[in-house]
Amino acid sequence: MELLFSLFLALLFASTSSIRVNQEVDQFKHPALHLPLYHTQDSHSLQSSAKPLPFSQALALDDARVKFLNSRISKKNSTSSPRSSQLINEKSTNLPLNPGQSLGVGNYYTRIGLGTPPTYHLVVVDTGSSFSWIQCEPCTIYCHPQVGSHFNPSSSNTYQRLSCDTSQCSSLKDATLNSPKCSSSNACIYAAAYGDQSFSVGYLSKESLTLSSESIPGFVFGWLFGKSAGLVGLARNQLSMLSQLSVKYGKAFSYCLPTAMPLGKIGSGGYLSFGITGSNPGYKFTPMLSDSRDPSLYFIKISAISVSGKALSLPPSDYNVPTIIDSGTVISRLAGPVYSSLREEVVKIVSAKYQMAEAFAIFDACFKGSYDEISAVLPSVKLLLQGGAELSLAPHNVIMEVEKGTTCLAFAGNSNLRDIAIIGNQQHQGFDVVYDIAGSRIGFASGGCS
Repeated sequence: MELLFSLFLALLFASTSSIRVNQEVDQFKHPALHLPLYHTQDSHSLQSSAKPLPFSQALALDDARVKFLNSRISKKNSTSSPRSSQLINEKSTNLPLNPGQSLGVGNYYTRIGLGTPPTYHLVVVDTGSSFSWIQCEPCTIYCHPQVGSHFNPSSSNTYQRLSCDTSQCSSLKDATLNSPKCSSSNACIYAAAYGDQSFSVGYLSKESLTLSSESIPGFVFGWLFGKSAGLVGLARNQLSMLSQLSVKYGKAFSYCLPTAMPLGKIGSGGYLSFGITGSNPGYKFTPMLSDSRDPSLYFIKISAISVSGKALSLPPSDYNVPTIIDSGTVISRLAGPVYSSLREEVVKIVSAKYQMAEAFAIFDACFKGSYDEISAVLPSVKLLLQGGAELSLAPHNVIMEVEKGTTCLAFAGNSNLRDIAIIGNQQHQGFDVVYDIAGSRIGFASGGCS
């Protein structure tokens, strides 16, 4: 089948007592943008009109995302971009059809507008991605199904295709992990490729972006396939949405991920904000660290984990693994010794009343009991972070009812001691999380999304 482009990408499934408003942010007169943020299982969500993935499959996709993140850190990603000869022919090219489901499914969405006049699309929000993508028309050859309409560049009078000699095209390698290519008419073509040979290919474009009632001209993005209309990246890269909005709103964003549980227990609505408008005395901060192997990700350090108010009996060296916070990974991954100790303490307390159940997907500590039953005997769990920040986890952050009558510890361990640890979105649902990039710190405040 001859294609203009076959776009293949599965969606890659936040120690002071008050927030310091940085001078760099103060200089901006514009108030912070505040957007609603939804979980896929929320009645407002993207998948409300589509059959949701089986939870076991969602966990498998989450595991594949973790492997991909580790490949980025280890620099052993054996993938390469599609061959140049397949990209430079602007009229047609033949590419293998591979949806790339092993890359995982992002599960928090917001609504953005593109074009003049704007059309609105539901897009995944991902702190682990640098580049923003959208699925575009024409779909005369092939388009993956999505919820909502595709973006149609021909209906906008501000759409622009970027050429190969632009600075944005030169920045693509850092954002997509692959060097850009050029079409026969000098249009810049991005390519994002991954370990299972899935990839996304398309034109680098510029368009007017509408967030809430604010219109921002010149937003740079690419194209994407999936059930959502696209993805917006919030990682530390000059092509990310964060960086593109920082000129107007400063180098800060915050969110609260709404809670949602597999069997229909829906939490309050979440939000995504760009900029800082005031202070929250509940914020506690941890330093935002960097790793030269992937400076776009948000690294932090776990100092200790406590169960029932008592720190796990582990040497500090067991926590000395690179650790990121990532909104696109669902389940937190801990270093093997740390996870084993946490699992032992939780199992010892819960199994005194509820019988152990068989393992479920990546979960190996499951119990025969409902979420409500297990949460009633669940010990308190707290993640202690460098600098004095902490996450006092609620039951929904610690356990998940994976099927009726079976509830599991919602953490997983790394079998490879060289793998990164990850604080996934299950563990920071319901917290207000602020990323103060200018101040190199991340703050957490409990209390849920309001």
